[in-house]
Amino acid sequence: MNSDISIDKEYKDWLLSLKQKVRSSRLKAAVQVNVELLQLYWDLGAEIVRQQSQHSWGDGFLTQLSRDLSSEFPYMKGFSERNLKYIRQWYLFYNQGVSIGQQLVAQIKQIPWGHNIVIITKCKNLNDASYYVSKIIEHGWSRSVLVHQIESGLINREGKSISNFPATLPEPISDLAQQTVKDPYVFDFLSLTSDFTERDLETSLVDHVSRFLLELGAGFAYIGRQVPLQVGEREFFIDLLFYHIKLHCYIVIELKTIEFEPEHAEKLNFYIKAVDTQFRTEQDTPTIGIIICKKRDKLVAEYALSDINKPIGVSEYRLTESLPEQLKSSLPSIEEIEAELEGL
Repeated sequence: MNSDISIDKEYKDWLLSLKQKVRSSRLKAAVQVNVELLQLYWDLGAEIVRQQSQHSWGDGFLTQLSRDLSSEFPYMKGFSERNLKYIRQWYLFYNQGVSIGQQLVAQIKQIPWGHNIVIITKCKNLNDASYYVSKIIEHGWSRSVLVHQIESGLINREGKSISNFPATLPEPISDLAQQTVKDPYVFDFLSLTSDFTERDLETSLVDHVSRFLLELGAGFAYIGRQVPLQVGEREFFIDLLFYHIKLHCYIVIELKTIEFEPEHAEKLNFYIKAVDTQFRTEQDTPTIGIIICKKRDKLVAEYALSDINKPIGVSEYRLTESLPEQLKSSLPSIEEIEAELEGL
């Protein structure tokens, strides 16, 4: 019986190892298939552009090409007329008369085709496209996450916070910390009344913590809200406390539903000191503070942070944007809706 148990255990260990190899092999095969498919699309796009430039073939050319390729390769789904137009658009987008470099060409063939379609239809230029392609590869974004990041203008918000990081953190931590903090933060997943309080905002963010973490960015781990700090005989409470895996530090976030005031930085400086003393270990880098407020004057924030020796960033937040005026004018008023209901 002991022999059977030994064999059974050895078999299970071997089976586990075998499963891991199969998964790894399937993943590599999937990546390779994607690269091969996109190389085919790239070559096909080049051929379509070349042929259309040399012949007076109209739009019917792609319709005919779609029929012929689909007939010859019925098991392949990439030869619809719509997809052929995307293939041509994809090739032309990255060949705008400027040198894009072999690295970017190689990168766009590593990400899924659906992600490539999102980029060429939503990015304004090659610089933006290159930025989001690198982020996809770095963080493994899904297509829906990619759409959200582009539509929320991540490229224009990342690293834009007012901070004193260069003066309070060593390199390269200061550079990484600066890129970690955004301005503004977009909380478009929240629906709050016009007179919400800081506690309402805090509660709503925690209720949607997964989307809040997505907006904060990669590396943030949620620890808690209203985290108590005992200093002397008094107890204080941190709005939100996180730990950043890449920076290896605690991050204290204070929410302000009003315009930034210099005393906000002084209070956060106090909280950071307490966290450094009570939570931080020898393996952790200095604690970072982020003030997320409704509004901030750039010069006031710079002045307020200039003589503070703890690393602090100041950013604004933005909730769901108001409706455009042209859309507002097309919507019925409350009075019109009530009148309609009375008529019914």
